[in-house]
Amino acid sequence: MYRIRMVDVSDDDVADTLADLHRLTFFDAAAMPDFDLGAWWLAYCGDDPVAFAGVVPSTHARNCGYFSRVGVLQQHWGRGLQLRLMRAIEARSRRIGWNGIVSDTTDNSYSANNFIKAGYRLFEPQVPWAWSHTLYWRRSLR
Repeated sequence: MYRIRMVDVSDDDVADTLADLHRLTFFDAAAMPDFDLGAWWLAYCGDDPVAFAGVVPSTHARNCGYFSRVGVLQQHWGRGLQLRLMRAIEARSRRIGWNGIVSDTTDNSYSANNFIKAGYRLFEPQVPWAWSHTLYWRRSLR
């Protein structure tokens, strides 16, 4: 039912789709990411984009990616899209030789549970990069 594809953000239509999905899934709760950085994926239901995710090189962990954003339109929640997008990011990260992936969640138990399902573990970074109540996640790819 769903297809996940890595996308070329230099295509203006793709960049616009990512920005639209970000606005529809995060509203004003998170800053718009720089889609020119890292690698990005779209999930489609038929021809309609319904979810997105991205990874950038981490500035917080050596030789790791940072799972920077995932958004799923509400009518497609509960269908495993976040987990499938995480797996796509992990596969690419392994191919380019990263040792792991780090990320964070704040006030989102659904995402936290998906990190647990995907084998991520909580950790305390030496230098926290987000809010005081943020949960930090890490997964080894080796």
